[in-house]
Amino acid sequence: MSDNTQPAARALRTDRMPAWRQERYGGVDAVTLGEAEVPAPGRGEVLLRLRATGLNNGDVRVMRGEPRLVRLAFGLRRPKQPVRGMDAAATVVARGEGVDGFAVGDEVVGELPGGGGLAAYAVCPASRLVRRPAQLDPATAAVLPIAGGTAWQALERGGAASGHRVLVIGASGGVGTFAVQLAALRGAEVWALCGERNRALVEGLGAARTFDYRTVQPGSPELPTGSFDVVLDIAGTSPLRVLRSLVRPGGGVVLVSGEGGRVLGPMGRIAGAVLRSIGSKRPLRPLAATAKPAVLEKLIALTVEGSLRPVIERRFAFGEAGAALAHVDAGHTVGKVVVLAAP
Repeated sequence: MSDNTQPAARALRTDRMPAWRQERYGGVDAVTLGEAEVPAPGRGEVLLRLRATGLNNGDVRVMRGEPRLVRLAFGLRRPKQPVRGMDAAATVVARGEGVDGFAVGDEVVGELPGGGGLAAYAVCPASRLVRRPAQLDPATAAVLPIAGGTAWQALERGGAASGHRVLVIGASGGVGTFAVQLAALRGAEVWALCGERNRALVEGLGAARTFDYRTVQPGSPELPTGSFDVVLDIAGTSPLRVLRSLVRPGGGVVLVSGEGGRVLGPMGRIAGAVLRSIGSKRPLRPLAATAKPAVLEKLIALTVEGSLRPVIERRFAFGEAGAALAHVDAGHTVGKVVVLAAP
């Protein structure tokens, strides 16, 4: 089957495409719209024509190279992949050797390793992709992989189940809006911390009780000690001892994110969580979410049937991708931001 696709890959190899690129770490001003060669798929990879790209906080962290620890994986002096955007909905336009699971023309969704989504084309290992059903539009599909997958894995790591009380700290962001819905779908009673202006939204997603994080924080009397089975800490700013005091014996705290210094980032917080959890009946569990196509397929199915409602705050045109990155970089995004395909 691959014989008829290799010439297409070679033909595209010398084409040029529009791409938002950065040649150095820095703020949004380091990312500019220019041209790049259309990449060629290697063995086990497919070439994708991007339809929509979802942006995440991780894209901003890589853009800035902060904490500096991320540079060990993404490039010491500048990003090895100069194009940001890891979540993608796309069309397969060529296949590398050894790819049998997808055909040219298939509509797919997945997580691009390292980025590449803010361009007309990108390559991706076929093993990271799943099919996009026709009922699911590309923009909605493109916000599912990282944020939805992280929320799913956080609830799994915490053991959230029917009848549990789950607290989501940072409930109005990308991961948080998915976590509230997925916890409610599991039959949990969801409490949530978010901004005052987003409380109605979060309650509409399934939260039984919401609180303005500016006036209520872990340790406040509104969040009684020992009253939760699972706490998902997406904000990453509360003291670990306070977070652990919130859960019942046998419950646990999942650390989805964390603040820290410019060099090591949340590593100190993670190390402290591991030490505090030795022999504890209320462990602190750091989460290292990974791309899991099987989970993405479940998220897609829930979205198509209407049980899961991705929250998209803004959709930007391709030419506005710099503004989209600036919006995410500024913080306080409600739900997700999407950049539509290059014309």
